[in-house]
Amino acid sequence: MELIIYLAGEIHSNWRQTIKEQANSLPFHLNFVGPMENHERSDNIGEEILGNQPNTIFKDDAASAMNNLRTQVLMQKSDVVIALFGEKYKQWNTAMDASTAITLNKPLILVRPEKLHHALKELSRKANVTVETTEQALQVISYIFEEE
Repeated sequence: MELIIYLAGEIHSNWRQTIKEQANSLPFHLNFVGPMENHERSDNIGEEILGNQPNTIFKDDAASAMNNLRTQVLMQKSDVVIALFGEKYKQWNTAMDASTAITLNKPLILVRPEKLHHALKELSRKANVTVETTEQALQVISYIFEEE
């Protein structure tokens, strides 16, 4: 068995690379997908495809269309969503992706530090599992593969 894991969350840090490296030591294979991690490409993809837009609002709208399509396709193909709420960046996209996973009935593992417990309490109750670290999220995934 092989799982496709959608990694939802901010794209400014290397947390995805860290979780992929951690997963390399597991006795099974996981495929990871997620949003475009190249922030400049993500912001500019609309204009790269559709051409220059008249202002930043139209530029953002064009990029959002492409990024939302990518998220929809990859999340629908995923088996599990891991949504990371970090402490440093604003988390609007993470909240949107976690809510999308719930709407799509995708199993959701929410990763959030204890200090965000109150702010995320309703979302956490909708997730299948809430943990504080990516290591714990991978332990949850590992449990799926256990036979006894």
